[in-house]
Amino acid sequence: MLLLAGPPGAGKSTVAELLASSAEGPAVHLHTDSFHVWIRSGFVLPYLPEAARQNETVTEVMIAAALAYERGGYDVVLDGILGPWMLDGFRLACADVSYAVLRPSLDVALARAAAREGRQLTAVEPITGLYTAFADLGPLERHVVDSTEQTVEQTAAAVATGYRGGRFTL
Repeated sequence: MLLLAGPPGAGKSTVAELLASSAEGPAVHLHTDSFHVWIRSGFVLPYLPEAARQNETVTEVMIAAALAYERGGYDVVLDGILGPWMLDGFRLACADVSYAVLRPSLDVALARAAAREGRQLTAVEPITGLYTAFADLGPLERHVVDSTEQTVEQTAAAVATGYRGGRFTL
């Protein structure tokens, strides 16, 4: 299982889709935004403090879905704003989990996010706040891939190489 994390505009979904689509065996791409979008009543924006219980529930559902696919023989690429605060649940549930963080410069993340369409987050203030959550990962800095000047293909190749080499193993 590969957790592909980072702030909005890092390229997570695009890279995760490419990784899962080009996998040698059966693979699934789980887009964590979908797990939030499914909430129809009582939804709280996940970056707000009052979303804590909602986020715990959504994380439990993400873990259960990822594990079900894994038990079915699929490699799982889960992408989203999966901060270090979420890793314990995945570590406890899955014996073999890797964590890669895409982190372009803030300017690039903001520009990419502003170019989005649909319901995706484009507001500067929350994106900047979420970006700071990935700015200093301490011992997890070795899990960071700087996607600032890379193409999607280059970023996917860097993640695949790091994953195969064990760089991202938790």
